[in-house]
Amino acid sequence: MIRTIGRSGRISGQIRLPGDKSISHRYAMLAALAEGRSEIRHFASSRDCHSTLDCLRALGVEIGESGDAVTIDGCGLGGLRRPEAVLDAGNSGTTMRLLSGILAGQPFGSSITGDESLRARPMRRILQPLRQMGAIVTSRDQGLPPLQIQGGSLKAVRYTLPVASAQVKSCVLLAGLYGDGATAVREPVPTRDHTEIALACFGATVRIEGAWIEIDPGPRLLPLSLEVPGDLSSAAFFLVAAAIVPGSEVFMPGVGLNRRRRELLEYLQMAGLDLAVEREEVAAGEIRGDLLVRYREEVLTRPLPRIEGARAAALIDEIPILCVLGSQARGGLEVADAAELRVKETDRIAALARNLRAMGTEVDERADGLVVTGGVQLQGADIVTYGDHRIAMAFAIAGLAAEGETRIHGAECADVSFPGFFERLDEVSGRVAIEDGAGP
Repeated sequence: MIRTIGRSGRISGQIRLPGDKSISHRYAMLAALAEGRSEIRHFASSRDCHSTLDCLRALGVEIGESGDAVTIDGCGLGGLRRPEAVLDAGNSGTTMRLLSGILAGQPFGSSITGDESLRARPMRRILQPLRQMGAIVTSRDQGLPPLQIQGGSLKAVRYTLPVASAQVKSCVLLAGLYGDGATAVREPVPTRDHTEIALACFGATVRIEGAWIEIDPGPRLLPLSLEVPGDLSSAAFFLVAAAIVPGSEVFMPGVGLNRRRRELLEYLQMAGLDLAVEREEVAAGEIRGDLLVRYREEVLTRPLPRIEGARAAALIDEIPILCVLGSQARGGLEVADAAELRVKETDRIAALARNLRAMGTEVDERADGLVVTGGVQLQGADIVTYGDHRIAMAFAIAGLAAEGETRIHGAECADVSFPGFFERLDEVSGRVAIEDGAGP
């Protein structure tokens, strides 16, 4: 499918964002391991999170859906059953990495695969700790899916992550539920802590001492009634839209403001964005609040703060849309220490460089990042998404500030994380997104 984006005069209105993907995955998996029925409201509508639900169903978990509410009849830590077929994680690396930790502790063998994109994404980072814990895990060359996992009794480990990764950390902690003692993970830099928060809420014992996160095995997880906050990563696209389109004002209620993800808000405020957080509250250990953002011309008159080190790890998913903002800021943006972008749904560094150049921006592509020359008038172009949802949405926002029409090829991939993205973009920008039909 191709979506055509035209230049917008103003972005204005209220946007209810989809449920947070990261939290939805974790709530679903832990609810499946709890003893009794959990209800999860505002569950993420993304294809990725429904891949998690489909895998849990294949493992014998009863799941009901009504609108954005999901009920899960948990079967306890030892109640999953051997799947009759290969588990399919679709495009979801989170599903594959986190669920592999749970599968490693089961008294049966299983296999898990995904779509063409996911089968090209390396899983070596979870294979090493799972093997140290005693699981037998095999894969294709270079650690590529599908994965074959023969689980069983696991050994407790103290594992230091070689590279900061919330997904690898979560995989080890979930496997630690089945260990023979306390399992601990050490992070080189802090990453999203949704797993630690959710584990504690469901009744697991989690201890945090410095950079070490430790979990006790064999807890009795309790069913919960929960509501997923709005997805901050999805909010990022509309925050940047308001920053680059004069006269814009956008309000987004009930957005997740996890302390390890607020780097995005702090970064944008540091860049000068007129961004306010209102009505903060805490539910099930997660902070949420309302976001109000207004256009401020000064944001685009200077370079954006450099993204590197711990900031790069914290903003890894938002870098594509921040590069679009960088293209409009005088002085541009430099990104370093972000080699992880090379092994996402696509090589996001290469995809960003290719598409920014197509829209008239100079880009210096580097092994672990890129330098975006800013302050240019973007020109409408044909955008190649490579099936990557964040590339599709980032360049749809770029199209709002471009002269002429921007054509997003393969635009349907936005549904991986944000079903209805283009419709919501229509609502706040005056119907600029037009469906043209099938694209390459």
